Amino acid sequence: MRPNSSSSSSHMPGRRRVNRRIVQNQPSAAQGKGLFSRIRTRWSWLIGQRFHYAAALFVICWLLLWFRAFEVQVLLGPVYSDMAERQHTYTEVIEGARGSILDRNGRVLARSVTCQSVYANPRVMEDINDAAKRLAPLLKRSEADLASVFRKNKAFIWLERKVDDATATAIQKEGIPGIGLSREFERVYPYRHLAGQLLGFVGMDSHGLEGVELAYDDRLRGTSVKSRVSRNAAEKILNQEETAADRRGEDVTLTLDVQIQFIAEDVIADAVEASGARWGGVLISDVATGEILAWAQYPFFNPNNYREASSAIYRNRLSGDSLEPGSTFKPLVMAAALQEKLVTPETKIFCENGVWRTRYAPIRDDTHAYADLTATEIISRSSNIGMAKIGLMLGAPKLHAYLEKLGFGQRTGIGIHESRGILRAPRDWSELDLMSASFGQSLSVTGIQMLQAYTILADGGEFRPLSLVMDEPGQSSVAASGQRIFSQKTTRTVLKMMEETVDGDGTGSRARIPGIRVAGKTGTAQKADHSGRGYSRKRLASFGGIVPADNPRYVIYVMLDEPTTTGYGGAIAAPVFQKVASRTLAYNGYLPDVTFAMAEKAKEEKLTPAQKAQREKDAVYLANLAKYRAEKARKERERARKLAGQAMADRTIMPNLRGLTLRKTIETCVARGIVPTMEGSGTFVLRQSPPPGTPVTDDSTCTVWLTDTPLPAEAQNPASKE
Repeated sequence: MRPNSSSSSSHMPGRRRVNRRIVQNQPSAAQGKGLFSRIRTRWSWLIGQRFHYAAALFVICWLLLWFRAFEVQVLLGPVYSDMAERQHTYTEVIEGARGSILDRNGRVLARSVTCQSVYANPRVMEDINDAAKRLAPLLKRSEADLASVFRKNKAFIWLERKVDDATATAIQKEGIPGIGLSREFERVYPYRHLAGQLLGFVGMDSHGLEGVELAYDDRLRGTSVKSRVSRNAAEKILNQEETAADRRGEDVTLTLDVQIQFIAEDVIADAVEASGARWGGVLISDVATGEILAWAQYPFFNPNNYREASSAIYRNRLSGDSLEPGSTFKPLVMAAALQEKLVTPETKIFCENGVWRTRYAPIRDDTHAYADLTATEIISRSSNIGMAKIGLMLGAPKLHAYLEKLGFGQRTGIGIHESRGILRAPRDWSELDLMSASFGQSLSVTGIQMLQAYTILADGGEFRPLSLVMDEPGQSSVAASGQRIFSQKTTRTVLKMMEETVDGDGTGSRARIPGIRVAGKTGTAQKADHSGRGYSRKRLASFGGIVPADNPRYVIYVMLDEPTTTGYGGAIAAPVFQKVASRTLAYNGYLPDVTFAMAEKAKEEKLTPAQKAQREKDAVYLANLAKYRAEKARKERERARKLAGQAMADRTIMPNLRGLTLRKTIETCVARGIVPTMEGSGTFVLRQSPPPGTPVTDDSTCTVWLTDTPLPAEAQNPASKE
């Protein structure tokens, strides 16, 4: 049993090895099926792994997107928002229109009209060279110049400020990307040079720079407000709040009368040209109210073209230049002496036969050698020596006190820029200064100060401040406008002395107005040399007058600086007064009838032959007076139209505005005393109400409807083609 068992035990291992080889080398059908199963298993595993990888990738991308969104929206949100605001939204300063400046009768002297300014945003331009090429002929600039401007790569660049309506319309039609129009306001002066130096002008940013425009800038200037404006890529405004109309400045009404201003400017222009003077001026005040009715200065200044004028032209010399007044100062010194009872009209003073050799310097009377003269004759014949002796009677403290009360050495307070003049303290006066001040030298004054002093004389000696603006807040009332400087008796006496200057043998005979009592005084002042060591040969000719002398209504002060024909005020300034006063009185209906004036001839028996000859000339003047008064209104209207640049058509008829530009429409209506109402938006008038040909009255209004499209040629107003 053991061998069998050993035999069997010895063969069993071999059989196991054979069997293992069989398993390894001879696969069965069942084993083939397991291979495909394993492949499928591995593929399934691989697919499963890829899904996990893809899922993980998507999760990572999703997380990155969320992180980027968080970064853009939260971390960098304010930065990108600010960039978007800068690219598509602009902050524009919307400034309301300036208020208008009117005369006392409501005529528009200055107003603001809407205009367009051209700007560029090079950052949104598609083609800089193309934009420069298309824009250059419209702005009349070179392509190279515009291209260099566009290369600055700024968000906002002004190209042209306040262009005309035709240019703005052409630019708008071009639609150049990066080129836009911004609404602004342009100042227009319908009467052109009328009171130009007084009105002044405004700069490009609508801020007053001179005259009334500067002095009342706070009242005239509209309120500014910042507005957010959205624009598209072509710089077209998508939304804008129309708030400018509600922020318009306040109107300022001056005391000037346009018709009287025309008269004064007409006369002074002729006088300056005829005398060869450097400049001339006329001031007129209303005695009862102290209101300034005219402020004329020649050479004229047109505020519409202020860039073309020099400071010498637009300088307001009537308030800004201080000069020695000369003999027009004498009535004021005489009034002080009369008030102090140092002299009477009959007081005689020895005038040294024309030359008074003082211990300081000789004092002379021009062209005449007078011996004894009464106080009245000293004024009428303008004796320097007589006035010097009266000044010594007064003394420096008293004379200075009166001059200070009259407003010399200080501003009158009319509101615009003015000089104080020069009035030194009495302790600084030498005896020679006192004597020379008595006949208008060694001190300096302005034209407006002299007008104020003469107005005080005309008003009975009570101080009344001059006014330039109607109903100005804070202005003193007429009832409590100041203190009394001279008694009424004193002022009446001085006015009678001044009447002798005009109607007697005085120096102001050329200021005579037949039938009207005129009180006046001539002035011929030497001008100080620029070196300050004496006087030059240049003169200031002047005349101060009051009409009518028996019932003063107007004070007129005339100045002619450095005339070349003659330097005497009686020869060139007195005729200016005569013409201005005559036409002003006629305009207001104050001239007497011819029969009343001719009654003056009853006094001819007492007149000298020279005076009779003058009266005969006056009669000829009076013979033509009636015709002049009949034609006065028509001539003044015609002259107003010419100076305003308007056609000669009848201004009492509503014109045809169809087809006119907005600016031309406003000028045409304003010339007729109408402020038009605008409906819609655009540059050209489509229709109007009331229709053309309608009579214009003081209460007339006009409404125009605007369009951006120019009307066809056959439908346009002929005036729009000019």
